[in-house]
Amino acid sequence: MSISLEPAAATDAAGLYAELALQAQALLAGEHDAVANAANLAALIWQRVPDLNWAGFYFARDGELVLGPFQGKPACVRIAFGRGVCGTAAATRTTQLVADVHAFDGHIACDADSNAEIVVPLLRGAEVLGVLDLDSPTPGRFTAVDRDGLERLADIWVASLRAD
Repeated sequence: MSISLEPAAATDAAGLYAELALQAQALLAGEHDAVANAANLAALIWQRVPDLNWAGFYFARDGELVLGPFQGKPACVRIAFGRGVCGTAAATRTTQLVADVHAFDGHIACDADSNAEIVVPLLRGAEVLGVLDLDSPTPGRFTAVDRDGLERLADIWVASLRAD
């Protein structure tokens, strides 16, 4: 199956995320490997979502988050649950939408160019599998529309791990 990753007709953020959800479902269909699907989803997000300087995954391992597939500059390898934006999302099991990372208590500066961040926990029932993390150099870059769209993409990734 051929999947077009070219910019589509959507001109608004909600439309973009609706298209991304369809593309992600097609891209991940039939594959159940967490790393392969995270790599492809990170690449899809990186290519289609504007104004990012990092997009990727951290996987939960023994009470901490360990770097997974991503697009962008090299990143922090391990983050404790409860530490920074990523660790907070994992510990609280809630999406963290941060307009100014420098004002976030305990922010971990993996890339000094990042000014805004959104982190979506990857949940299967009560289990935290990891997080989906996006950074932007633009303060206030992420909105509730981004949150809703990225939570949908995270759900698609989690669903891809189940056998057909």
